[in-house]
Amino acid sequence: MQILAGIYRGRKIRSSSSQSIRPCSSRVKKSLFDTLAVRIDFDGISVLDLFAGFGSLGFEALSRGAASVSFVDQHVDALKALRATAVELGVQESISIINSDVSAFLGRATATFDLLFCDPPYSWPDYNRLIEKIFGGALLAEEGFLLIEHSTQFNFMSSPHYSFHKDYGMTRVSFFKQ
Repeated sequence: MQILAGIYRGRKIRSSSSQSIRPCSSRVKKSLFDTLAVRIDFDGISVLDLFAGFGSLGFEALSRGAASVSFVDQHVDALKALRATAVELGVQESISIINSDVSAFLGRATATFDLLFCDPPYSWPDYNRLIEKIFGGALLAEEGFLLIEHSTQFNFMSSPHYSFHKDYGMTRVSFFKQ
């Protein structure tokens, strides 16, 4: 896994051999960022990476100009890898790593973010509740985007914040706008 573009282009993102963490594929990540690049300016934005895993999406946003990224995960291997990548890139001042269950984090979060990445396990029991929690508070800034990576068996077109989705084989990324 590596960063695809920006000031850290080509730099490696630390990972582990853990099978319980499913990183975003390079093909999906490239397409997502190409799609986002025509919709937002990354310079100076704040990013929240929920179910961050090894932080591939958050570190990519940071490389492309985001001012800050907050990573939320509770998997020990993920947290170690996030810290190691931050040190190797020298970006410790621009990130925060939150060791928390995502649902618990959403219940207490007070900051506002311009871009949210959300990549829960495909077996996540309640995507709709997750979306409600995100849009129910002030977590997402005015004109902010939420991207959720999930299985193609789920469809969120009925959500009032749904914009569009892109499919990549069995993976779907749904885009939502505040």
